[in-house]
Amino acid sequence: MQGASVTSKGQVTIPKAIRDQLGLEPGSRVEFAVVGDHIELRPVAPAPAVPESGFGMIRSRRPPVPPNFDVAQLLRPE
Repeated sequence: MQGASVTSKGQVTIPKAIRDQLGLEPGSRVEFAVVGDHIELRPVAPAPAVPESGFGMIRSRRPPVPPNFDVAQLLRPE
């Protein structure tokens, strides 16, 4: 177990070995929980990136359109 000191601002440096083990880098988010008489620190998983386009996010139950499908054929009178 490794220890650290609390600064006057309430800051603590997480030892490098623990940062490396948890994959914590500058800017990583962590959360704290009080469990009984101790504190647990957990890394917070980053939120998934929001795509710029919604294309492909909703799956259709219809069969896929063949790649050689000609849209113009829908407009041709029969």
